[in-house]
Amino acid sequence: MTAATITAYIGLGSNLADPVSQLKSARIAINSLARIEELAFSSFYHSPPMGPQDQPDYVNAVMAVATDLAALDLLRCLQKIEHEQGRVRTGARWGARTLDLDLLLYGDQQINHPDLIVPHPGIGERAFVLYPLQEIAPALTLPTLGDINQLIAHCPLAGLKKLA
Repeated sequence: MTAATITAYIGLGSNLADPVSQLKSARIAINSLARIEELAFSSFYHSPPMGPQDQPDYVNAVMAVATDLAALDLLRCLQKIEHEQGRVRTGARWGARTLDLDLLLYGDQQINHPDLIVPHPGIGERAFVLYPLQEIAPALTLPTLGDINQLIAHCPLAGLKKLA
């Protein structure tokens, strides 16, 4: 890694084709990327779907990585992993998927690009992101949103359960 190493946080989610295996495979794939070093990986969490309720529940996790990849390059790598694990982008929001990899945070940067918004939109209200994020980064301050513990205090579990 270079002096320009950034800590990035990646949200992982799946509700199709053995979600736990999907997330484990995604973790291995992310770790195999050049210029990426895993710093932390949360427990797996079971959560009800956001959006349409006529789909299976999700399994979610959050991963912290050190990287010197630019944010958009990291995003492209994550999208390639999604594709390799069978993700089909239909354009429908919040639908069922084999794998969803979201770039949640990229250092303390705020990015507003047509392909990428960081911090990830909605991060401050999503239990399935905040609780695993707090597990691996309990002292984190999110750009524009503040202290993770303050955000958690105002974010109900909404059916979120840590898996054994």
